[in-house]
Amino acid sequence: MPHTDRTLPLPPYAEMRPVEDERHGRRRRDDYAWLRAGNWQEMFKDTALLDPAIRAHLEAENAYQRAMMAGSEALSRELVAEMRARIKEDDSSVPAPDGPFAYGIAYRTGAEYPRFVRTKREGGEETVLLDAEKEAASRAYFALGGVSHSPDHTHLAWAHDDKGSEFYALSIRDLATGEDLPYRIEDTSGAVAWNDRGTGFFYTRLDANHRPSRVFYHTLGSDPASDRLIYEETDSGFFMGVGETQGGSHIVIDIHDHETSEAWLIPASNPSAEPRLVARRETAVEYDVDEGEDRLFILTNADGARDFKIVTAPPHLPGREHWSDYVPHEDGRLILGHLVLKRHLVWLERRDGLPRLVVKRLSDGQEHAVAFEEEAYSLGLGGTYEFDTTTIRFSYSSMTTPTQTYDYDVETREKRLLKTQEVPSGHDASAYVTRRIMAPAADGETVPVSLLYRRDTPLDGTAPLMLYGYGSYGITIPASFSTNVLSLVDRGFVYAIAHVRGGKDKGFRWYEAGRRRHKANTFTDFIAAADHLVAQGFTSYERIVAQGGSAGGMLMGAVANMAPEKFGGIVAVVPFVDVLNTMLDDTLPLTPPEWPEWGNPIASPEDYEVIAGYSPYDNVREQAYPPMLVLAGLTDPRVTYWEPAKWVARLRARKTDANPVLLRINMDAGHAGASGRFARLEETATIYAFALGLMEKKQAAEAA
Repeated sequence: MPHTDRTLPLPPYAEMRPVEDERHGRRRRDDYAWLRAGNWQEMFKDTALLDPAIRAHLEAENAYQRAMMAGSEALSRELVAEMRARIKEDDSSVPAPDGPFAYGIAYRTGAEYPRFVRTKREGGEETVLLDAEKEAASRAYFALGGVSHSPDHTHLAWAHDDKGSEFYALSIRDLATGEDLPYRIEDTSGAVAWNDRGTGFFYTRLDANHRPSRVFYHTLGSDPASDRLIYEETDSGFFMGVGETQGGSHIVIDIHDHETSEAWLIPASNPSAEPRLVARRETAVEYDVDEGEDRLFILTNADGARDFKIVTAPPHLPGREHWSDYVPHEDGRLILGHLVLKRHLVWLERRDGLPRLVVKRLSDGQEHAVAFEEEAYSLGLGGTYEFDTTTIRFSYSSMTTPTQTYDYDVETREKRLLKTQEVPSGHDASAYVTRRIMAPAADGETVPVSLLYRRDTPLDGTAPLMLYGYGSYGITIPASFSTNVLSLVDRGFVYAIAHVRGGKDKGFRWYEAGRRRHKANTFTDFIAAADHLVAQGFTSYERIVAQGGSAGGMLMGAVANMAPEKFGGIVAVVPFVDVLNTMLDDTLPLTPPEWPEWGNPIASPEDYEVIAGYSPYDNVREQAYPPMLVLAGLTDPRVTYWEPAKWVARLRARKTDANPVLLRINMDAGHAGASGRFARLEETATIYAFALGLMEKKQAAEAA
């Protein structure tokens, strides 16, 4: 619909250059395919290579977004200031012991990036191993990858990305001199796995299409060009990485997609040994390997254990025929991860939507659990550098409770609070309420919804509400503490998280019921959550601002098409909205590994029809849409910038209302947005200012 209010700037016009595509007897037309850079691989490394016509359009989008939100600049500055005031600027972690030292991170006041430090184990003067603030100086973008000290404590491997494209350059620092060795290893995934003597490490290199296809071994001091190829993955549908078992005795090459796993073991004492296969990949069988003193402990869904179990096997006979159940499968108890110590096995599980830790003594099998009483909370197993220990570290928070860090002795069951997240500007937990309600879905399921609001917020349908959702890859959005969200809640918002199908909030079945041919459940669950929140008096439809990012941005696009009248505004961050075109393009970084999650529309007519039925870009129609804010990153390898750019162009061309659709492209960043801890507050402030501005206009209209 043409823009008719001449008091406002005109939105950018994206020229229509139709491209037609026919698959499985179905023809589609894409008017905006030209926004996809043909040289995207090169552009991700050097943005100066971007087609000038595309750059001009993206910059016009940014100018339009700034102009349309110019009136909110003062509010944005206010929001940044108060969010920053809740951050302890000179914060530091509790050091984690490893042999003679303890390692941690610390921030200087005003610093965007941390310093990596160590002290002697018993305490004392702090030594700075890596000052990321110094390394980031004069760079428009800077993100750290892995930072890992060697087992002999003499070197530090660290990686950085200065484009946002997630091609990490790997450097090795001599901790005696504080200087990096005179070479870097380019185009890595950012992580390393050291041999047991600290004389070399394994790492993964990315190919031109941003896929981790090869594992190499590097000997310290040698020319990286001579690094030995250890393993090459020829199937572009699999991700690959390297790690170490908890005891440090083996290197693990982990190969997986979203439903299938394969692992290879290399003795950490003999990096030249041939990798030993644990269990050959079998479609829909996942497993994750750790090791005790005399056996492997494998977390797996094999043999129909859809909520996972833990099995053991001898290290020299790791195949499935030698697996023996150790923690048997229980339907409804989802085991999320495990940690092996010398004398204990620890795992994190979720029952009835809530997490807890379970400890099992290896000598006699005695078990006990660590759990908490709040209606909704988050629990994280931090682990330990060490193997011969009885101490683990975990974190706890809820939507009202700042993060607490504990050391826990798994033998004596003593829980020791090490740190409580400090909110310098103050935080009174009693002023807030956190709740967990269940929204009925049309098919009889119930969707968990976590809520946070001030105790004095009226629950009579007049409160604005931000409804957040994700619902893909089995990822569960925790009900954890966020200082940023308080800026909305303190202004009268209810903040809600809809734990929709596609995550694992209610076990593995919750994931299965929200993927591939069942993907529509993710969208209808989110709409059901909105319906229930309105029915229960928390808000009204026109006061709901929906938000989601990445695959959650796809959720935003889908509900905008399906039920635009149920949302007063939508915020989509790096939104995966051009699903069908992306899944049809097997040259893109994540497409083949993503087929198990979404389906393969190249090979399967059924998958094509399912994706075509919900892909947000393909289903934009002539109807009214709520105001929308879309954020993206130019060098994003996960959700390429052209997806949101094309989507916004099609929305503007087809929608029948005068509501704004704003697109903000970070020209110096990728999927994660701005990299500094304060710089990213500006993006959050933009989102909140957009939501608050919509509600202010709503109130003004009602008062008129």
